[in-house]
Amino acid sequence: MTLKLYDTYHRELRDFVPIKDDGSVGLYCCGPTVYNYAHIGNLRTYIFEDVLRRVLEHNNYKVDHVVNITDVGHLVSDADDGEDKMETGSARTGKTAWEIADIYTQAFFDDLQHLNILSPTITCKATDHIAEQIVAIQQIEAKGMTYITSDGVYFDTNQDPDYGYLARLNIEGLQEGARVDKGEKRNPTDFALWKFSPENEQRQMEWESPWGKGFPGWHIECSAMAAKYLGPLFDIHCGGKDHIPIHHSNEIAQAQACYGTKLSNYWMHGYFLQTDKTKMSKSSGEFLRMQTLIDQGHDPIAYRYLCLLAHYRSDINFSWDTLQSATTALNRLRDTYFNWPDAGTPSKDFTERFTSFVNDDLNTSQAIALIWELLKSSDVTDADKKATVTLFDSVLGLRLPEWAPQARAEVPDQIMTLVEARQQARTDKDWAAADKARDDLAALGYEVVDTPDGPDVRKI
Repeated sequence: MTLKLYDTYHRELRDFVPIKDDGSVGLYCCGPTVYNYAHIGNLRTYIFEDVLRRVLEHNNYKVDHVVNITDVGHLVSDADDGEDKMETGSARTGKTAWEIADIYTQAFFDDLQHLNILSPTITCKATDHIAEQIVAIQQIEAKGMTYITSDGVYFDTNQDPDYGYLARLNIEGLQEGARVDKGEKRNPTDFALWKFSPENEQRQMEWESPWGKGFPGWHIECSAMAAKYLGPLFDIHCGGKDHIPIHHSNEIAQAQACYGTKLSNYWMHGYFLQTDKTKMSKSSGEFLRMQTLIDQGHDPIAYRYLCLLAHYRSDINFSWDTLQSATTALNRLRDTYFNWPDAGTPSKDFTERFTSFVNDDLNTSQAIALIWELLKSSDVTDADKKATVTLFDSVLGLRLPEWAPQARAEVPDQIMTLVEARQQARTDKDWAAADKARDDLAALGYEVVDTPDGPDVRKI
């Protein structure tokens, strides 16, 4: 079955055809800027990218998966002004920029482990690749596409007739609407390749260069490291949709100047996690970490399950209720899977249908629905159901084969009173009272799963 992926560059679904004919695929995913913890909205993008990798492997490709760590050069403002985010993180914590880079990098990989996200083939830090970035800037400079201001070396986007195609930017409109606050930049879309260290001030992270002491811009990091590890044109480049108008547009401009390519053959973007229809971001100062969910008793895999219920190219509105619903569904699936016998054979029909869904631009919501259809099927034995779902889980990553029920702790009398009240309300068909009892139980950290043998009470 042909794998189809949505390519942001062409704005269409495209049959996936790898560049190499040796069965390998180059995949580059924009990693975190390690000045703070990742929030669960950031982590949704990495879940999407993990599913993409697993689907590629499901289609028998060997994936060379590269993720960068931005530990210098990402400024507070996309307009190339303000402090480096690493410097602001250092000031906030009282630790050095190097220390916080280590702390938040480790926290990021801990989050990936909690979510059962496969480790990258290669992880590369910006600070370990300064030489490669300087060479890339020199290549751009040799093409006559740079200029120097008092604060750095800039890419002249006016020299690139295709600049902004990825985002379909209206360059003329941007020029007409430009304000005088663009400073020394020639065009509002121009961006920094190398920033000079402020005079009479020593930065924690700075290097000598042909243009003076300073540090690289955020965008040159990704294109230089991606090209080093995957070549000047590779298969797939991923990130959040907020990268489309600036970061990824700038990466493409740099690659066109350096190598004459658009860097990646397919550009794919994950959409946002929202709270009350507002994008989750660190800039507000309030965001949910994975550890916050864990501390409140929530299973990280339930969050993964919640993300799989929506297409990666649609925003999700997060709430505690939706997470609780995902937890309940996941626990029912786990219980059923655990109690099925082993030694079955995957169903050919269901496996083919599953592959058709995930090969249709990673349609995980349809794949999840297929699992529930399989659970109800009378045409497949329980042992074969288990073998089939095990195969599906190699793509979905819900860790079903690893799960086992915990020993049930004694349920407090207060909880059992609520359970009995809920059961009586259900018998009386008083659904409002039953729902209230369920909500009261959830607030106390318990849930009820209805089984043929009666209600099963468990700690959330």
